Amino acid sequence: MNILLIGSGGREHALAWAISNSPLLTTLYAAPGNAGIAEVATLVDLDVSNHADVIHFCENHNVELVVVGPEAPLVAGLVDDLEAAGIKAFGPSRAAAQLEGSKAFTKGVCDEASIPTAGYGRFDNKADALAYVRAQGAPIVVKADGLAAGKGVVVAMEEAEALAAVEACFDGSFGDAGAEVVIEEFLEGEEASFFVIVDGKTALPLATAQDHKRAFDGDEGPNTGGMGAYSPAPVMTDALIEQTMREIIEPTVATMAKRGTPFKGVLYAGLMITRDGPKLIEYNTRFGDPECQVLMLRLKDDILTVMLAAAGGALDKVSVRWHDLVALTVVMAAKGYPGDYEKGTVIKGLSEAASDPDVEIFHAGTKSSGGHLVANGGRVLNVTARGVSVKEARDKAYAAIAKIDWPEGFCRKDIAWRALARDS
Repeated sequence: MNILLIGSGGREHALAWAISNSPLLTTLYAAPGNAGIAEVATLVDLDVSNHADVIHFCENHNVELVVVGPEAPLVAGLVDDLEAAGIKAFGPSRAAAQLEGSKAFTKGVCDEASIPTAGYGRFDNKADALAYVRAQGAPIVVKADGLAAGKGVVVAMEEAEALAAVEACFDGSFGDAGAEVVIEEFLEGEEASFFVIVDGKTALPLATAQDHKRAFDGDEGPNTGGMGAYSPAPVMTDALIEQTMREIIEPTVATMAKRGTPFKGVLYAGLMITRDGPKLIEYNTRFGDPECQVLMLRLKDDILTVMLAAAGGALDKVSVRWHDLVALTVVMAAKGYPGDYEKGTVIKGLSEAASDPDVEIFHAGTKSSGGHLVANGGRVLNVTARGVSVKEARDKAYAAIAKIDWPEGFCRKDIAWRALARDS
C-alpha cells in the first residue's frame, strides 16, 4: 500500500524508517521530509497547510493511509479533511487534538474525569495572572495555552521569573498561543513519558521513555524540544503503568468519547511521578520527539499494522511487542540552540558513525546542498543506539558521535544520568 508521511523532523525520520520495514508497504511518500528521510522515502514538495493539495496528491497517487507526525497539522484539522475525502489518516481530529492544542482544554478534561494533575489557574488577562503568581509564590509553572513549538512553558524557581513569563505571554512573545495562560503548581518528582495508541475506545500501551528537556548537562539551561531520551524508563514500574492506565489514560479516552470527540492516534502523557503517584503534566497528541526515535528502535512488531488498526477502530485485534534491549538517543544541535543558531553548516562522517549495526542516525534538521549534507534547523541529528543496558546503549551512541565531523554542533554528554545512577 502507498503511505504519505507528514513532517520533516527526527520523529518523522524514525517513523519513516520503521514504516519502510513493513511488508505491507509499496511506496512511502514524505512531505516535506529531510535528507535522512529521503533515504527511505520519496520526498514530495507539498504545502501541508493546504489540505486540498494534500488530498489531491493522495487521490492521484493512490495513498491509502496518511501518517501525520507533528502537532500543528493535527490541530489545524488535516485529519478531519482527509477523512471527509475518504482517505484514512493516523492521528486525532481537530477537536481531539485540543488535548495538545490547548492546555486549558486538557485541564477541563482532567477536572471532568477526576484525573490527577497539578493544581492550576487559567487566565485571559495579565493583571489577574500576575496577581495569582504573587499570591502563590515560587516555584511555579507558567504555560502559554496554545502551541508554542515547545517554548511556551517556564518552570520558574523565582517569582520574578514567573512574572516575566506572564508578561512575555501577554505581550505577544508566543503569538496567539499566549492569549490565555495556565499557571500550575510546581510538582516534585521524576518525569516520565508514557505512550498509548488509541482507536477511539481502546487504548493500547506502548513502551515508556524518559527525555531531557534542558539544553545543557546537569539539566541546566533553557527548556528545549528535547536533547536526548532513552527507553524503557526505569521509574515506570509495571504497577505504575497499570495505575497510569487506570487513573489517567482510560478516563481521558472515555471522557473524549463521551463528549463526542473520540481520540484516535498517539496519546503521549507527560507525567510527574510524585510521592502521591503519577500526575499528568500535559498531553501531546502525537509521538514525542526524540522519544519516538528510541521507541521505533525497540519496536518488534510492524508499526504500519498497528497504525491501520488504530485508524480502523480495531486495536483490540492487535498487540505490540518490544525488544528487551535499551534504546538511547542523543540530540546533536546547532550551537546557540534553542536561541539563535547558524544554518547551512556542513556535516561529515555519518556513514562511519552509523557503521555499528546497533546505531541508527535519524535526521532532525538536515538538507542536501551542493553535494553536502548541511544543518537546516536547531536540533539536527538524533544519534540513536541499542544495547543490553543503558550504559552499553549510551556508550555506543557517544562513540558514534565522536566520529561525526561537525564543529558547529553540540550535544549533552550526560543523557540517561538518572538511569545510570539507579544502576550504580
